[in-house]
Amino acid sequence: MKHLIFFISLIFIFVGCSSKEYFEPEDTLGDYKQTLSSSLNGDILSFNKDGATLDNQEIITKRGVSNFKIPEGYQFLNIVNDTVISSNYKDTVLVGDKKINLGAVVVAASLNENKLALLFSDNSIMLYDMNEEKAILKEYFNHSFVNDTRIANPYFMSNIILFPTLDGKIVVVANETNKVVRNIVVDANGQFNNIIFLDVIDDTLVAATGNKVISVGDGVLNLKDYNIRDIITKDREIFIATIDGQIIQTDISLNIMHRKKYKFAKFYALAYGESLYALESQGFLIKISKDFKTDAIYDFDFDNEEKVIALEDTIYYNDEFITLK
Repeated sequence: MKHLIFFISLIFIFVGCSSKEYFEPEDTLGDYKQTLSSSLNGDILSFNKDGATLDNQEIITKRGVSNFKIPEGYQFLNIVNDTVISSNYKDTVLVGDKKINLGAVVVAASLNENKLALLFSDNSIMLYDMNEEKAILKEYFNHSFVNDTRIANPYFMSNIILFPTLDGKIVVVANETNKVVRNIVVDANGQFNNIIFLDVIDDTLVAATGNKVISVGDGVLNLKDYNIRDIITKDREIFIATIDGQIIQTDISLNIMHRKKYKFAKFYALAYGESLYALESQGFLIKISKDFKTDAIYDFDFDNEEKVIALEDTIYYNDEFITLK
């Protein structure tokens, strides 16, 4: 009887594994021109939507690979103009060459003149005066115990500062008074609902968690539910890759302009060269025409167990990177 139960268990395990389905295009156009790829000086250690840290402490930003190195034990958070912001994920943030001990873990940051906007791992926010070397705003929000590793940085506008939180909100702070004037709820439910994306397009706020996308402009709030693998903006358009294999193009009001579905596809990253590219987990790179009427699927060899990041028109993978045309 024990042998029978063991045999049946093996059958269930085998069926479960064999029933897992993957994206399998009927045909590809061969290898993408990976002969055009260049080598990195290290492997990707950590990353966010603004850049990455290599294991040799060099950094990657939207400008490309930098020879600049941050100190051992620090990881890249953001770059503002030419000032790099990094965190030791313990108690200190490094702004350029200035160390600021804050006694807590900084997970996101941005800078404008003398004001440093900070988000901490306990879901508190701080506005820090670099000249006075003191906090001029400190607010606490509900602790978030489980977060998506993609955490958006604060964003400075002309008269307000946008703080993304780990519990699905955008906290709006007046730049003149340094006080909270509004909370915008993007995603109040579920786990992994920290803000993973934050951008401003022509005075329209676009933000996303792993489950929702919001746009706020001209007094109008638009909200859509998507299970998001990646999201990018290009000019006045938003591109979303979903967990169920969709690539969606919307305008800044989240009205769907185009949509394509790739059965069983699991997308890792979106990039935009002369048109949109989507990197798929089984080693495929999909190029979609601007009008979404045609696509081209290429073989693209990369290790899907390693970290991958796409910034603007460039994909960084394994210990290489390639700029897409």
